[in-house]
Amino acid sequence: MIHPFTLKAFEEAIVLLRKGELIGLPTETVYGLAGDATQDQAIARIFETKNRPSFNPLIIHGNSPAAFNEHVIWNEKADALAQIFWPGPLTLVLPRQPSSSLSLLASAGLDSLAIRIPHHPVALSLLEAFGGLIAAPSANLSGKVSPTQSHHVQEDFPDLFILEGKDTSIGLESTIIDLTGTSPELLRPGGISREDIEAVVGPLAPPSTSSIKSPGLLKSHYAPRLPLRLNASSPLEGEAYLAFGETPLKGPHTLNLSENKNLQEAASNLFRMIRLLDKTSLKGMAVAPIPLIGLGVAINDRLERAAAPRGL
Repeated sequence: MIHPFTLKAFEEAIVLLRKGELIGLPTETVYGLAGDATQDQAIARIFETKNRPSFNPLIIHGNSPAAFNEHVIWNEKADALAQIFWPGPLTLVLPRQPSSSLSLLASAGLDSLAIRIPHHPVALSLLEAFGGLIAAPSANLSGKVSPTQSHHVQEDFPDLFILEGKDTSIGLESTIIDLTGTSPELLRPGGISREDIEAVVGPLAPPSTSSIKSPGLLKSHYAPRLPLRLNASSPLEGEAYLAFGETPLKGPHTLNLSENKNLQEAASNLFRMIRLLDKTSLKGMAVAPIPLIGLGVAINDRLERAAAPRGL
């Protein structure tokens, strides 16, 4: 059930979290399925509710860098990135403090933790009042399209307590940078571009390990019901069309990520428009080419995972 952000709803959400229950929480990236990061029961509930593989770690959310001091081992690159991009759509993977009280299930038993500070007034207010850390993967069934509006969350989880936070401003999950090794690695492109990250910490390497150290690394992910056909200049018969830029195609089965080819606008529209077209009775969905620059890298990453064969 969706609750407007009132004092009463705010207090009820905190009570639920402290009891080990879950809530739907708005962030600037996507809506999250949030639970107390220190309670094994709450974390297990997240995996069960999402039907999420237990080897897929969760991102831990806090309201300040100091909130993570007892849980991760900081380094100079982490400090530099946090100073510039937090709060914001950037997740850092850092070595876990051996004494951390966070659930081991949240980090899938790894000796690292994925952490970030969301840039959303509802999320930040809740984190401050809660006084602890919250695990919050996207509030959708595992592998399905991420939610950018509160009613998207309600579609998958009708009985969940959901705080209203309006449309997400970014619309893509966070960029994830692994800082556990000698060189920073880009684990997942997202709401902050590779170029902006490299301007702070230098060149980013691709992941050097086959282990899943952060969310969003499964080959098949963000998958709609309809199969996707990428880099399509026009739809085939029986396909919906997700356009980018000017197009002569019109109609109820054609949506445009950005008529002006604005990648930020396209990113914010991506999951919402995929969800809308996925509700049609057509046999597939064609998607226009998206340039591989800036946020376009993250958009293409999500589209390629959404189009991958199921179960990979």
